Amino acid sequence: MLTTPLTALLGIRHPIVQGGMAWVATWELTVAVSEGGGLGVLGAGNAPLDFVARQLDEVQAHTSRPFGVNVPLFSPCVEEVVALCAARRVPVVTTGAGNPTPYIGPLKEAGVTVIPVVASAALARRLERAGADAVIAEGLESGGHIGSVSTMALVPQVVDEVSIPVIAAGGMGDGRGLAAALALGAAGVQMGTRFICTDECIAHLDYKQAILKANERSTMVTGASLGHPVRCLRNPMARDFEELERRGASDTEIIEFGTGRLRRAAMEGDVTHGSVMAGQIAGLIHDVVPAAEVLRRTVDQAKEVLRRLPTLVSD
Repeated sequence: MLTTPLTALLGIRHPIVQGGMAWVATWELTVAVSEGGGLGVLGAGNAPLDFVARQLDEVQAHTSRPFGVNVPLFSPCVEEVVALCAARRVPVVTTGAGNPTPYIGPLKEAGVTVIPVVASAALARRLERAGADAVIAEGLESGGHIGSVSTMALVPQVVDEVSIPVIAAGGMGDGRGLAAALALGAAGVQMGTRFICTDECIAHLDYKQAILKANERSTMVTGASLGHPVRCLRNPMARDFEELERRGASDTEIIEFGTGRLRRAAMEGDVTHGSVMAGQIAGLIHDVVPAAEVLRRTVDQAKEVLRRLPTLVSD
């Protein structure tokens, strides 16, 4: 166990938050991570309210430990999902893809801990003033929707600007990343791609295998021309997407081409024509194991790294 301000805030044993990934962060993974001592996070994605409600039923039926729900602000159901989380008194809500200020007050009034994802120190400052309990500083190494600043550069700048706990995300896949994040001043980490390759994640086996085969240069970024860059594994779909952007295709054409591609990869296993969203950390992942084992390995390795550090330096 590693005790930090994040573990104290959330009532968890390990300072590790599971990314609330659309389609694949379902109740099974959420429960497994929370039961293992981290913070499991249910991914609401663009799902309709009734689907999110059923998933929430399963989480609450299978664990009494703290958990969260990730609400992307581009969801057409964002207001309804926020209201559901408040009504159910979900312990934690994480948000992404925008400024959640309008929702922070209602969630906190319901006793919900609110942790937005930020890609800049300026947004972190604003959200602290708005009442956020912590922030996730997510660097461009992440899979899925990304910002423009690396984790190594972003995290310490966010730490310097806020007094609430900062969670480092992007490029976090093992205990070395956790130890490095703590050294940068973070109170913990968020990991997404690593948790895809777990027994409890419902992602298609071919999606998991694509991550296992990846190395540090296997990802690319698509969608920058739309103002919504997405990191995914390089495959024929991603190269076709890149070509559309290169030749100046209309936003409508690009959006139509990209719609449904994540589901195609994650749920149907089409890793050729689907979007295999994954972070640059994919090259560090070599096996599919239970989520609890990921947590144990990460914490044990971080402890060992922190223990050895004094022997590596001298005055």
